Amino acid sequence: MAIENKLAEFITGVSYNSLGEDVKHEVKRRFIDALGVAYSSMDSPAALKIKKMIGLYPGNAKIIGMGTSSPDYSAFLNSLFIRYMDFNDTYLSLEPLHPSDMFGPLVSLSSIFNKTGKDLITAAAVGYEIGTRLCDSTSLRAKGYDHVNFTEIAMAAALSRLLEFDESQTINAISIALVPHVALRQPRVGGLTMWKAGAAANSARNSVFGTLATLYGFTSPTEPLSGKMGFKNIVAPDMDFSKLEGSKVNGIMRTYVKKYPVEYHAMAAVEASLKLVNDIDLHHTDSIEVYTYEAAVSILADKEKWHPENKETADHSLPFIIASTLVNKDFWVNNYNDIRNKQISELMGKIHVTELKEFTEQYPDKLPIRLEAKCNGKKIESEIEIPRGHYKNPMDDREIESKFVRLTGITDSLKDMWTMEDREVSELV
Repeated sequence: MAIENKLAEFITGVSYNSLGEDVKHEVKRRFIDALGVAYSSMDSPAALKIKKMIGLYPGNAKIIGMGTSSPDYSAFLNSLFIRYMDFNDTYLSLEPLHPSDMFGPLVSLSSIFNKTGKDLITAAAVGYEIGTRLCDSTSLRAKGYDHVNFTEIAMAAALSRLLEFDESQTINAISIALVPHVALRQPRVGGLTMWKAGAAANSARNSVFGTLATLYGFTSPTEPLSGKMGFKNIVAPDMDFSKLEGSKVNGIMRTYVKKYPVEYHAMAAVEASLKLVNDIDLHHTDSIEVYTYEAAVSILADKEKWHPENKETADHSLPFIIASTLVNKDFWVNNYNDIRNKQISELMGKIHVTELKEFTEQYPDKLPIRLEAKCNGKKIESEIEIPRGHYKNPMDDREIESKFVRLTGITDSLKDMWTMEDREVSELV
């Protein structure tokens, strides 16, 4: 049996009643987290640009916190809202992923087809499972391709489950989403742009179109992964299909929530910096040596990251994140207003980042970082191995709610989201 058929058999076989209670609860936590981030970025520079196009895309699909539009446009904007702040959840394996990006298209199609919280929970659990399995199968970034290729497959799988597709329809939806839309990693190299978030949003748009086209009978290649010119043979020859097999639906339990609005490889850096703020003398700091693992260095410490010109680059800049945390004694969304702060820029110039092989060997089970600051002739050290929000050090429900409230100022909708099972999804957003 081809891997596509095995995946489709698994996807179609998942039901709400087959899910563990821990998985159901975790989906609710991620939905709350994703909505909080989405509400906070509705008027971000990137969102304002795309919102200007809304009149060109009339329709009845729900936009988070707004009205309605066409399914593809609403899916794009919903996922852009969720992704832009770089504050939604993460999975780290051979390939990283932001799995809660998929709530964007799930909201869009749920609103059209009057789906309930139960439907969304089931579909999201499937999407998280497929996404994490794909990330375990190979690295895309090492080959020059973007992780949103995996996001796109996971989204199409989730939407197929949402609409209760059979096996052939599920394969077809994944095929239309993936085959024409293989994404390059260029948007995450050097100075970054709005497309850092737009890439996931575009995956949402592609997955929605592929799902709807499938619903109305439009056909696509039946071997998008394993075919002669399929994803494995052309993009990822080392892709391990065995990682895609299995019957368990618990991938979401191995993913991470963000406590701070930074790329996840910098999460421990914020915590390590906060441990130093009461001891370090910033006016007499000679240097800050940063020791961490390869992924953090290659993603967050290439030369452009010492001179961020926009938020997209700053939230992927290890020197900025460390310097801003030390100066502000906190890291929150408003820290990005300080991109041109002179004190922060000068401190960034004193930061040096080095890979430690022993730290790289611990990744991704641990995300270690060590800071060594030299001040007034003394060395001050701080080290974090597993940041808060990692599945081995999870944020509790109260912390999830606190993050939502701090981002949005909203409290009255939390109860509805915790009891979302029999509510229509469109009522929750």
